[in-house]
Amino acid sequence: MSTKPVISDSSRRIAKNTILLYFRMGVMMLIGLVTYRIILRALGIEDYGVYSAVGGVVTMAMLVMNTVASAVQRYITVGLGKGDTARLKTIFGTSLAVMAAFCLLIVILTETAGVWYLSHKMVIPPERMGAATVVLHTSLLVLIINLMSIPFTADINAHEHMGAYAVIAILEAVLKLSIAAAVWYSPADKLVVYAWLLVAAALLSRGAYAAYALARFPESRTPWKAEGALVKEMGAFAGWNFLGSGAYMLNTQGINQLMNLFFGVGMNAARGVADKVEQVIRQFATNIALALNPALTKAYVGGNREYAFELVCKGSKYYFWILWLLAMPFFTDADVILSLWLGSVPPEAAFFTKLTLLCFVIDFTPGTLNVLVQAGGRIRKYYLWTSLTASLAFPITYVAYRLGAPAWIGYAAFAVIYLVKSVVMMTVAHQETGLPLGQYWKRGLWPAIAPGLMSLIIISFIPDVLPPQWWRFLVTAAIGTVSMATAIWQVGLTEGEKAFVKSKLPWLKK
Repeated sequence: MSTKPVISDSSRRIAKNTILLYFRMGVMMLIGLVTYRIILRALGIEDYGVYSAVGGVVTMAMLVMNTVASAVQRYITVGLGKGDTARLKTIFGTSLAVMAAFCLLIVILTETAGVWYLSHKMVIPPERMGAATVVLHTSLLVLIINLMSIPFTADINAHEHMGAYAVIAILEAVLKLSIAAAVWYSPADKLVVYAWLLVAAALLSRGAYAAYALARFPESRTPWKAEGALVKEMGAFAGWNFLGSGAYMLNTQGINQLMNLFFGVGMNAARGVADKVEQVIRQFATNIALALNPALTKAYVGGNREYAFELVCKGSKYYFWILWLLAMPFFTDADVILSLWLGSVPPEAAFFTKLTLLCFVIDFTPGTLNVLVQAGGRIRKYYLWTSLTASLAFPITYVAYRLGAPAWIGYAAFAVIYLVKSVVMMTVAHQETGLPLGQYWKRGLWPAIAPGLMSLIIISFIPDVLPPQWWRFLVTAAIGTVSMATAIWQVGLTEGEKAFVKSKLPWLKK
């Protein structure tokens, strides 16, 4: 029996969900740009640096959230794909119990080691230590709220109800804009007000996800329970995945803490601006991941490996195209864009933004390999080798800073190590899942990289031809988009993808 109708339905669903998520992203980006400008100007560079540095102490615990979220998402999606309702309810109830246990552990660690680190190691202006303490505790509350919401958001994603996901996310963005306005006009300590209002926003937005899941999906109404065998299985899966998330957080928030120790909160503020730009661009790529990952997992678990491999290739090249198109203007005019967006920006922010986006493109492009290996369940070897490779960036940065290297060396170490990590990812994914490396290079990486290189060569001449005026980044974006779109059409799209585009854009047939 042919599987073409199933594949076609799945592809159409992915396309529909991607459109919904990009509508969400467009609205959120516009709101987010305004929100961040208001917050940075309301708090000032010093207080924003304090928030970035202190919040990062708790954010390092996000590796636990990402690790467990990945495990929960995988098990719920697999249970849904197999159509085992009883097993799905057991998975959901167990995941709630696991979340509660992780929350207790994080509270203990933050209230002991976190408080000690803030008081004895962090470089914080003495007059802001009280506000910094509030930021530490409120960041912990936000993390706990997010952790407890993971099973509900994972259930929504597994069912591919992206319309609800988009609506709630937009409401959350509007809420954060309201918070920014409240902070701007607040007569009280603005950093403290901002920290507490973010707790309120987390309660409302995450509560909305939980309410939707409870209303629509019977398994989400399963009470807390801990099935011993499943806890052990999920724990082992999360434990190995923990290595990957841990290495990434060590190389981002960990290096952020190194910058605080060696260079102070001013450098944290510059890195915070760069990280905010990355977050905006990350959301575009994540929208494809949200639409594609459940279908990839279901295809592999359902035995349709060829379609799963096809989605791995498509995902990598789509990730790269979107990231590169959005990052290109920053490579030539980051200082102009940041000044137009934020007004006054911290020193080094423009340079850090360029480096951050380069590192992000390197890290995110092969991300579908993670989903493929997780779907197969054989993750021990994969995460052991990739995590050991990635973890080299932090000690290299520390040694470099001790020897007097400038702050940007942290980004350089990340970029080089993560290029090596990508090679390790491909090698082990091939061994564990059977992914043909030749196919991945031919249909995934080369169609991604070639258009990027062509467009980069073309835009590199723009600074030599045009003066550094505010409008130059618009010219760069336009020329880069046209050149990359042309290259994508010539070398990036398969014949089937070209046919699909032509069916949606009839004028291309002429």
